[in-house]
Amino acid sequence: MSNTFNRPIRVLVAKVGLDGHDRGARIIATSLRDAGMEVIYTGLRQTPEMVVNTALQEDVDAIGISILSGAHMTVFPKIIKLIKEKQMDDVLLTGGGIIPNEDMIALKQQGVGELFPPGTSTQDIVKYITEWVHEHRNF
Repeated sequence: MSNTFNRPIRVLVAKVGLDGHDRGARIIATSLRDAGMEVIYTGLRQTPEMVVNTALQEDVDAIGISILSGAHMTVFPKIIKLIKEKQMDDVLLTGGGIIPNEDMIALKQQGVGELFPPGTSTQDIVKYITEWVHEHRNF
């Protein structure tokens, strides 16, 4: 599926908390950019508030969180709460990293989109974001 919108899909890629390993986030950001998306990479040590405020200011279609620290059950619910408070319900929250399957299920039940473990094909991530945006956003 190609991007047939009036503008590129906009994705914010972020690392939240003290997790300093950003190689995966940079690979994903580059893959999304190479697929024609506009990517805003926030860098390391972001707070959930910083991520959501940047997403709102940049009018993104999706937020991708890379998390390897084990704080996923704190970070994702906080971001979901902030997204709802700011009425950004049409923005996809997705991500990846070291997240056990049972936690992935719990996070999806709270409103998080697909979560991708290490080794996932970047093409699968591009396809998921593109299809989600086609279905949920209108621009």
